[in-house]
Amino acid sequence: MMTSIKVFTLIILSILLINCGDSSAKKSLSVKTNGSKNIFSIDDTLKLSINNPKGVKINTVSYTLNGNDIDQSQYLGNAKLGIQDIVAKVSTEDSEEIINQKITILNNRQPKIYSYKVLNEYPHDITSYTQGLEFYNGTLYESTGQYRESKLRKIDYTTGEVLININLSDQYFAEGLTALNNKVYQLTWQENIGFVYDAESLEKKSSFNYGKSKEGWGLCNDNETIYKSDGTEKIWLLNPKTLAEKSYIQVYTNKGKIIEINEMEYFNGKIYANRYQKNGVAIINPENGAVEGVIDFSPLRKLVKQHDGLDVLNGIAYNPATKTIFVTGKRWNKLFEVEIFEK
Repeated sequence: MMTSIKVFTLIILSILLINCGDSSAKKSLSVKTNGSKNIFSIDDTLKLSINNPKGVKINTVSYTLNGNDIDQSQYLGNAKLGIQDIVAKVSTEDSEEIINQKITILNNRQPKIYSYKVLNEYPHDITSYTQGLEFYNGTLYESTGQYRESKLRKIDYTTGEVLININLSDQYFAEGLTALNNKVYQLTWQENIGFVYDAESLEKKSSFNYGKSKEGWGLCNDNETIYKSDGTEKIWLLNPKTLAEKSYIQVYTNKGKIIEINEMEYFNGKIYANRYQKNGVAIINPENGAVEGVIDFSPLRKLVKQHDGLDVLNGIAYNPATKTIFVTGKRWNKLFEVEIFEK
């Protein structure tokens, strides 16, 4: 005759075995998509189902894409590009299961090719390692990089005269800038800090730390949102009042992601972005991250003074007064005013 302890032990073991069996069955559930390797184009329709190899009884299923409710069959035309998160809530007989699945969404067409025409050439400080360039209230602002060389400047672009110069402390490597609401915002590279200045005097007013974006590369704004690049394919959307990162887009073509997004400018509803170590500019849709066009500025590098410190194109600014684009590069002796057009 079994003792009460043995009976109790057998009951506990039986319960554990049953529960393990149920858990194993439920863990076998997964989200199935109709995309090859879970890759989609933005003009595709996403179709979802639950892969249920062990025949668990399912009562209800609901899906979200990046936190937004979607149907089992969902057109992706309004989705953001890049790696996105699908979450399925699966209600079984006695519990609710949460199942995650990542998908990749690409653009549905290749970027258009643009060319340019040089309208004017202006002098530019050949010692400036240009990281940010922007017009604000008719004045050109420039941020330059390198440790022990970083600066913030107001410039008369027609003559190259430096109107105001602010030197950063030696421990900072300055990066992109943007101007909004009578303030200038300037990033540093790996120091995880940005600075806010008065746009008129360039007096430093405050500083801000980064969030999930670990580095500072480029900045621009659309008068309501500040966009920040961090060297990856991500462009972060910042609240201009708090400078907190609200969300991000991922820069993708019809083939895949574009990394090392650098200095940026916003105009005509698009983000124009330099790429690190490239002499071109990508035209990006700020709503979904799609690269809609590319401009090859490589020939411009041959038009500046050739010297040992010469580096790539970096610096793009739209002048609302002339409705033209201005570009320069790292340690270039010229600033070019250009007009772009589709080939």
